[in-house]
Amino acid sequence: MSLKAPPVRRTRGGPARLGPLPWIAPVVLLILAVVVWPVIELIRTSFLNISIAGIVRGSAGTDKYKKLFDETDFGHVILWTALWTVVVVGVTMIVSLALAQLFNQNFPGRRITRWALIAPWAASVLMTAIGFKWMLNQTAGVLNTVLIDLGVIDKSKDWLGSAGTAWPWMMFVAVFVSLPFTTYTLLAGLQTIPADVYEAARIDGASSWQTYRSITLPLLRPAFLVGVVINLINVFNSFPIIWAMTQGGPGSDTATTTVFMYKLKETDIGESAAMSVVNFVMVVVLVLIFLKVSRWNEED
Repeated sequence: MSLKAPPVRRTRGGPARLGPLPWIAPVVLLILAVVVWPVIELIRTSFLNISIAGIVRGSAGTDKYKKLFDETDFGHVILWTALWTVVVVGVTMIVSLALAQLFNQNFPGRRITRWALIAPWAASVLMTAIGFKWMLNQTAGVLNTVLIDLGVIDKSKDWLGSAGTAWPWMMFVAVFVSLPFTTYTLLAGLQTIPADVYEAARIDGASSWQTYRSITLPLLRPAFLVGVVINLINVFNSFPIIWAMTQGGPGSDTATTTVFMYKLKETDIGESAAMSVVNFVMVVVLVLIFLKVSRWNEED
């Protein structure tokens, strides 16, 4: 009777012992360099007393945050930022859902219309905002010319001169440039739904509304959540549209936290950094609240 020797366990040596670390190390280093380090520097700067020339004059403690919270426009800016984000993201998701449903159908010219939808996405956001600004110009704007010719208004109107008319137009532009990405995200989600699921629903006698509510919307949920989260971050931090159209004026009546932060940089770099920290915390909390409410990690 021969005894078999126990198998020898070979230990991996050299680079193999590191596992996936060599592959993910560049990504980790990139995240540390362009995300983590700037955030740490931003927080550090918010506690410093820095001159307009960029010279550090010692620690400021929490004075910059106190100064920020005492700003007369601070509450107004926070309120309008929240309203701006909710309205733009809400309208974008509703319109994009309708467009995705339309483009998911077979109709003549579908390919051309899909290509046309890419145009606002392909163009620069800043260029689009400047184009709308000139269209709304009081003296040479196309909108005033058309409305006067049609007899809708008697004289040219300064559409971007007051918050009451500027906000709706800026929201329109923000929705306009957000539609392509969101529509294509939802369209991709619709096209992953198997056709046999709809066939089974028809055999069971489900109506169109019952099929949409019980099948389409639940299966579209992952794509919908991606669209909402990306839009929340983009719209909350939106800068080019507002800066190009009104620069946050008159005063700070059309400023969001991002624009307000940029304007503070002209007078106090430390206070601007404090506003940046507050803005960062707000967007993180906003996204976490949405993910918690939407139960993103739960399966239906």
